Amino acid sequence: MAFFAFFGAMMIAGVVGYVSEKSGFTHNGYVPSIIIAVGGAVLFFMVRVMFGISFGPPGVDAIVSAVGALILVPTHYRK
Repeated sequence: MAFFAFFGAMMIAGVVGYVSEKSGFTHNGYVPSIIIAVGGAVLFFMVRVMFGISFGPPGVDAIVSAVGALILVPTHYRK
């Protein structure tokens, strides 16, 4: 069951990365935003498995961690 939760979290994080770029929340480009969001979801999924820290279901964790990663990782600097 955890296997499906992992890939579901990755799909949700990819959608969050795409939507954040499409809406103008980030200005990294589509591919970097998706990579950053998926990376944040993978990291938080591993923290959830190892330490049991969670915000709720894996989908909610994926959304929160993807948005958090997009906020924390600046890849485009404006003048």
